[in-house]
Amino acid sequence: MNDWEVYAIKYADRNARTRADSFILDDDHAAPHAMDYYLWLLKRGTQVILVDTGYDTDEGLSRGRPIAMDPRDALRPFGIAPEAIQQVIVTHLHYDHAGGLHLFPNATLHMQAAEMAFATGPCMCHDTLRAPFSAGHICEAVKRLYSGKVVFHDGDAELADGVTVHCIGGHSRGLQCVRVRTASGWMVLASDASHYYENFMARKPFPIVVDLQDMLEGFDKLQSLASALGLIIPGHDPLVRSVFPPGPADHINRLDTGPIREIKL
Repeated sequence: MNDWEVYAIKYADRNARTRADSFILDDDHAAPHAMDYYLWLLKRGTQVILVDTGYDTDEGLSRGRPIAMDPRDALRPFGIAPEAIQQVIVTHLHYDHAGGLHLFPNATLHMQAAEMAFATGPCMCHDTLRAPFSAGHICEAVKRLYSGKVVFHDGDAELADGVTVHCIGGHSRGLQCVRVRTASGWMVLASDASHYYENFMARKPFPIVVDLQDMLEGFDKLQSLASALGLIIPGHDPLVRSVFPPGPADHINRLDTGPIREIKL
């Protein structure tokens, strides 16, 4: 049985936020609450799977949310050229997770069929639901589809030995998490099924939500998929950087070896 190495790669942050931006239910909505932006890399021998792609400089400028590092540069410590990435798991099509699809031109994309239907369907007539998406990113996904480079999943699926995806929804209609077998046990990359540890640990929903019931039930699903609570990796929490050991560069943390300290909210 071969386990996977898992890395969290930070490429941006946004610190001008408050807890009102992160939690529907909270006692202090005015307090500052920072957010980090990640992509994740799975490695096993010569096998490489990228989970999400981040977004690029142009998208950052258009949204007033600049990036600290181009996602391609963020991968340099691994010696991986963007053209060499063959498999990308797209957890969902929001700009900060699928905004770099064009940066990895040779990759086959794995996504939930429900997410493509959502991002290209009548729900996008609503400004609020459309806001986290960018048309160019969705068009890139459609172009990849027409070039035979998209694999759709409907619920649970195995992508490789020790790597599975699971549809959760809630935050976006076809949001999926990624379950990975590691030396520490089954790890779950929650992506935006839980932006922060506090979302799933305290059952506090995130304000950008399509289906609140799916989001709340998703918190339970994350726990059922992971071998331990500490092996659930939230999608945007700066705490990840202190809970897990450093990786091959300052902006990278290694996850598969397990947490080095207790999670304290």
